[in-house]
Amino acid sequence: MKFNRWYLLVIVVMTIQFSVTESQAQDPRFSQFYAAPLQVNPALTGVFEGRWRVNAIFRDQWGSILGSVPFRTIGASYDMRYRAVKNDYFAFGLSVLRDEVGDGHFIQNRAHLNFSYLKQVGGSRTGANQYLVAGGQVGGGQNQVQFNNFWFSEQFDLDIGGFPNTALDNRESSLIGESQNSDIFLDFNAGLMYYAVLSSNTSFYAGAAIHHLNNPEISFFDNGAESLNNRIVGHLGGEFGFNDQLSILPAAIFMKQGVLTSWTTGANIRYQGNDRNEIALRLGMWPHFSSTPTSRFYFESLAFTAILEMERVNFGISYDVTVSDLQEANNSRGGFELSLIYVHPEERRVKTVCPKF
Repeated sequence: MKFNRWYLLVIVVMTIQFSVTESQAQDPRFSQFYAAPLQVNPALTGVFEGRWRVNAIFRDQWGSILGSVPFRTIGASYDMRYRAVKNDYFAFGLSVLRDEVGDGHFIQNRAHLNFSYLKQVGGSRTGANQYLVAGGQVGGGQNQVQFNNFWFSEQFDLDIGGFPNTALDNRESSLIGESQNSDIFLDFNAGLMYYAVLSSNTSFYAGAAIHHLNNPEISFFDNGAESLNNRIVGHLGGEFGFNDQLSILPAAIFMKQGVLTSWTTGANIRYQGNDRNEIALRLGMWPHFSSTPTSRFYFESLAFTAILEMERVNFGISYDVTVSDLQEANNSRGGFELSLIYVHPEERRVKTVCPKF
């Protein structure tokens, strides 16, 4: 019966969240945040060693509870960098995101144009190469929900102690219809980043970004006043080499949106053999913490990651193990992610200095 109570609780919370006017919309997140750079910080546009880059990532979460309607998130991006003056660069790109949640098929669609400028602030043949990067995103989005998939309190049947199988009037006339879309809204994001590359396997970076600078209006109702809260992001990391073959890549990301905050930290261990095809393997663990207005930070999940590097292609897989109280409902089965990154090499011999993520 524990499972049934948790299942009902999830459905009730989702119903409340997506049916009331004053709902607090939140952005989705990825455990492999370093594999979705343009979703983290616009200043990460163009920060890679190559001419152009393609990223794709897929997340499936809580299928053990929600069955055929889990939380599913898909992100993809393309960015390209050009030399500006001397060792400075400018970059541009495109990023898209789709997030679908639960029985009501609450969908968030986002698309942004990305741009950045990479300014060298220090560097020499023998010293650290240092860059300051400023980036921005301009784009838009639209939300969708199928209200007819929800049950409301007016439909609760006291005689059977639940909701009937037959469709009854939900007495929410404003929600009638198979689906309902919000208006298409404009969205602006901005960020800064600093990084220093000391050697081929030693680097450091730190950045910050603010998403939804204009607090776009996302209400489903004509007379609604629901806006998308700013999402404040801080992130840092680097690579520290033990020798030519072994290094560690620690990183952390902090996000705050409205009254909710989250923190993910951890590290991947990277091993590269003396292979001329540049094959490398990364393994890591990433604890995730969250907080709400009624609780302090609590340990929510632990993600285990594996990344295979094959020349210009990185393929990553991760699995989140639930460690919070929700593990009683899902038997610690959280969600998994798949990521793919391809970086196209420069067409001519140009030494581009960037950290590994």
